[in-house]
Amino acid sequence: IENTLFGMGNPLLDISAVVDKDFLDKFGLKPNDQILAEEKHKPLFEEIAKKSKVEYHAGGSTQNSVKIAQWMIQKPHKVATFFGCIGTDGFGEILKKKAEEANVDAHYYEQNEEPTGTCAACITGDNRSLVANLAAANCYKKEKHLDLDSNWELVKKAKVYYIAGFFLTVSPESILQVAQHASDKDKIFCLNLSAPFISQFFKEQLMKVMPYVDILFGNETEAATFAKELSFEMDDIAEIAKKTQELPKVNTKRQRVVVFTQGKDDTVATVGGKVTAFPVMDIDQNDIVDTNGAGDAFVGGFLSALVKEQGLEECIRAGHYAANVIIRRVGCTFPEKPEFQ
Repeated sequence: IENTLFGMGNPLLDISAVVDKDFLDKFGLKPNDQILAEEKHKPLFEEIAKKSKVEYHAGGSTQNSVKIAQWMIQKPHKVATFFGCIGTDGFGEILKKKAEEANVDAHYYEQNEEPTGTCAACITGDNRSLVANLAAANCYKKEKHLDLDSNWELVKKAKVYYIAGFFLTVSPESILQVAQHASDKDKIFCLNLSAPFISQFFKEQLMKVMPYVDILFGNETEAATFAKELSFEMDDIAEIAKKTQELPKVNTKRQRVVVFTQGKDDTVATVGGKVTAFPVMDIDQNDIVDTNGAGDAFVGGFLSALVKEQGLEECIRAGHYAANVIIRRVGCTFPEKPEFQ
């Protein structure tokens, strides 16, 4: 039914282009990373926009995931709701149009002090280095948007909630309010570790939300950084998943599920008291166009099955399918219909 899945995050327009190592070195970028733009990255956005085959796609981690979930579900439309902040400009109009085309019920907080956020996706081979200039996305205000009765009604309608860790840098109070609501009503709240810098520099905000997290997503690098920041003293991803599952939790009726993806290697997930490995779908290296959006797509596929109240194994299978589709295409884009059985 409509508005069953609720997402809130940073709506960004992805500016995507293939670059070379010199470009990465010039701006001090790692080949596979996600960072927030600093002053030194300002010229990067102008340069990447001048690349011959530059592409513009609606992005933003959470928004990508809810779109993919909606795409996997197909009908009814507007199963997915999305909240975030944009500017009153051309890029903002594109994001609105793209959300509508994806049949997502997007309710943006629109302000004119900052332009719509952008994310430079610097592609080299099957790596992608993402540099986010949040701008408007950083202006989301709980009291100006989330707290409005009409908006909070949409929050209450949902049964599954998903927020990428990236939003912890913007409005941790909004996340907490949604997380506490989910916990109080025994609904499912999902969070993503999103990037190493979240665990490193926003650990306090992250750990305030953690007791409300029913399902935690992350990739192998993020899991390792998280473990290091929490002094777990372990490298094994399965052990990290288990230890993360055991962190304190408010709603004890639901045992936390931890799901860590590892690119082409098995996805590991906590199933009850043990950790299980789930192999991803095979893909020929030559078929990988770019891996930007793969993690978002995995979560989107997973959420599409979760909303239908399917079991963990089925959720992971749907996630693997969606990610497999996305890496064959530029950015987080998808064909008209899924071929998922």
